[in-house]
Amino acid sequence: MTKKDIETEKPEAAAGSTEAGSPNAGESADKAKGKAKDDKPTEEELSEEDQQLKGELEMLVERLKEDNTELYAAALTALKNFIRTSTSSMTAVPKPLKFLRPHYTDLTALYDTWTDAELKRALADVLSVLGMTYADTEKRESLHYRLLAVSDEIGNWGHEYVRHLALEIGEEYQVRAPKEESTEDLMALALQIVPFFLKHNAEADAVDLLLEIEAIEKLPPFVDADTYARVCLYMVSCVNLLPPPDDKEFLRTAYSIYLSQGKLTQAMALAVRLDDHESVQAVFDATDDKLIHKQLAFILARQQIWIEVEDDEIQECLSNTRLSENFLLLGKELNILDPKVPEDIYKSHLEHSRGIDSGLIDSAKQNLASSFVNAFINAGFGKDKLLMPEDESNSFIYKNKDSGMMSATAGIATILQWDVENGLQQFDKYLYSSEEHVKAGALLGIGMINTSVHNDSDPALALLCEYMDDPSVPLRLSAIMGLGLAYAGSKRNDLYDMLYLILVDSSLSMQLVSMAALSLGLIFVGTCHGEITETILQTMMERDDAQLSDKWGRFMALGLGLLYMGKQDDADATIETLKAIEHPIGRNTSVLVDICSFAGTGNVLKIQNLLHLCSEKPDQGDDDDSSAQKTDDLYQGYAVLGVAMIAMGEDIGQEMVLRQFGHLMHYGEGAIRRAVPLAMGLISASNPQIKVFDTLSRYSHDNDIEVAINAIFAMGLVGAGTNNARLAQLLRQLASYYSKDPNSLFMVRIAQGLLHLGKGTMSLSPFHTERQIMSNVAMAGLLTVLVSLIDASSFVLDSSHYLLHFLTPALHPRFLITLDPDLKPIHVNVRVGQAVDVVGQAGRPKTITGWVTHSTPVLLGHGERAELEDDEYVAIASTLEGIVILKKNETAEE
Repeated sequence: MTKKDIETEKPEAAAGSTEAGSPNAGESADKAKGKAKDDKPTEEELSEEDQQLKGELEMLVERLKEDNTELYAAALTALKNFIRTSTSSMTAVPKPLKFLRPHYTDLTALYDTWTDAELKRALADVLSVLGMTYADTEKRESLHYRLLAVSDEIGNWGHEYVRHLALEIGEEYQVRAPKEESTEDLMALALQIVPFFLKHNAEADAVDLLLEIEAIEKLPPFVDADTYARVCLYMVSCVNLLPPPDDKEFLRTAYSIYLSQGKLTQAMALAVRLDDHESVQAVFDATDDKLIHKQLAFILARQQIWIEVEDDEIQECLSNTRLSENFLLLGKELNILDPKVPEDIYKSHLEHSRGIDSGLIDSAKQNLASSFVNAFINAGFGKDKLLMPEDESNSFIYKNKDSGMMSATAGIATILQWDVENGLQQFDKYLYSSEEHVKAGALLGIGMINTSVHNDSDPALALLCEYMDDPSVPLRLSAIMGLGLAYAGSKRNDLYDMLYLILVDSSLSMQLVSMAALSLGLIFVGTCHGEITETILQTMMERDDAQLSDKWGRFMALGLGLLYMGKQDDADATIETLKAIEHPIGRNTSVLVDICSFAGTGNVLKIQNLLHLCSEKPDQGDDDDSSAQKTDDLYQGYAVLGVAMIAMGEDIGQEMVLRQFGHLMHYGEGAIRRAVPLAMGLISASNPQIKVFDTLSRYSHDNDIEVAINAIFAMGLVGAGTNNARLAQLLRQLASYYSKDPNSLFMVRIAQGLLHLGKGTMSLSPFHTERQIMSNVAMAGLLTVLVSLIDASSFVLDSSHYLLHFLTPALHPRFLITLDPDLKPIHVNVRVGQAVDVVGQAGRPKTITGWVTHSTPVLLGHGERAELEDDEYVAIASTLEGIVILKKNETAEE
């Protein structure tokens, strides 16, 4: 019962204020009539039973006013019993409280006159409960008298009283805390209330109370095997809605609860979210069970966290060495191992080419597009008909020109993704090619094929380090990019020593230096590495304005940003330092660092700041200096991408931001409009929502061709790996519409390739483990491609299309594979359905809806969840996603 309910029951209230359905509604109506008549008394008519109760209560109050102190204790006990044993409907105030309310002022005055400490405490107990009927929020009378009362079991007064008390504790704390007054009494009372809440299925109230008084870390001792699951589920769901540092504090508390309850896979997921190496190690050390260690290793491998363990089997799980084998198992089950060719995707016979043969339009550009599409559709399957035909002389690689050969050769790595041994054999012959660009493509491919897979013999490092000082720019560039991709997230210092030499060499071009910075950003993503930060800042300050205005400079800025991925306020010092750089690159870089540091946090204030940046009018520069103009407004494009990156971690934020993008598209400057489609693609990666791709479809016909091209790419990103039929149809229509425009047609083909990525078995979404964890490495790869597309005509549509291969770190199968304790695949029936949010729901609600039963391995779409059909097996992991180990359930009934 809240204060508001009490107010409606005041005797002097108007008739309309009583709640409908209340037993007293009729009484109030009669009373109103009585007031209308002049002579009638205003007293309401009570039933005989109520009249008797009222009389008894008034008699007890009178006894307390008498001089005979011996009667006080008995009278107080009787009052307590009346209040505690009273029953009433849900909408009405308990009658004893209603009848005692007029005497509340007298009783408080009595309290001040009494001298016996024990009697005063007993009276305070009663006054605390009666205080609920007084809605004087500033006095907080319930709390005031509870702190003075005898400390018996608070729960005896009922759930509503305890909730009311919790509310007042929170309010009082907010008053005292800024004044730095003592809050120990509030803390002691709160810790009495928490167990009551937990015992009575009010876990959310317990968490909220401790959040209000900033003591969430005191929760774990009160949680037991019956309550931990609901408590932690609620806490983890709150994280995206909390400001720092409360968000991290909640994660740490939930982590310690899971650890204390022996729920190690859940604890590991939170340790990964905290990005805390010590916590990760603590989970590993908490058990000797090898099977659990293997499952924990799979969780870490999905996030690309590299740690050393002594056991070879566990190291194998950590290294992702069987990822290709497991993926091919999925392909075999789905019967999609046979290679496809781009024409299977284009379905040119369905395109209306408006009177011209699209084959005549810039065939080199279309051959390049087909090379990419072929790589994307056959990704991970190890076979194709264009780039690796049986007759090598007929390879499609040689139908491309110059840097097109480089992109096509590197595309072989996408087809052989994660299959390091086979991939290295394929690339070996290309390393001896007389064509410089083919050789460069092979070096980039060697890096790509090692992405996500860790090999003790370090083949990528061994092969690529030979070319780090090569006089040929394409070879050197490919080796640098290859190292960044192969060791993304590895934090290896030997690679820092190697790339550092390129970063500080002032004789090298901005292209080489910037890509070295980007590779360092990928390798040390989210580490706040001080020396790399210092070196990149130093390089920016030493280079002259002409070099800083170079189009490649943005990747140096991005490399710096990636170091702070997800680190929130840790980036503040770097952002301050960047203010000292007067060139526009200083501002652009500070925005990039800022958006990376809050990626996936859902931080509303940061989104507001970025929208504010978008409302500025950038410097237009001189009329004849178009490059300076583009550089000056670049930060606004980054701000738009940042809005999507930050909002990605939280569903409500995503909805609001998608609406905001419509306004930016209407009123924004050129740089903003070019970035909006990319941001929409990012926020909805591999999640084809109709409202998103319909909007992008409209933007794909925009008057500004750069906006249209980015919208086309975003359509591919939204549908990546889903085979969405409606999107496929829209893209075929676009291929007809842009059949005369080689650049637009090229991007339509890329989007078609992405849509059918891995024949519809892969995802580019950086979120995994039921969208709880954001992969820093995947986000870094996606962001690199999007930053290049903000100025697509200078990079991807020019000669730097190989930048599209930076999607590789984000590539991952969207499967569920079940293994037995010996890591051999087993087939079990699972239900796959749309995930349901069960936070705070009573009982044991279903966690999926609209489910269909499949036999593993199965594909999981965006927002889908799987659960085992029966109890024959028990999953070691808490979420059925990716690679899950099952063991026989010994307690299962036949």
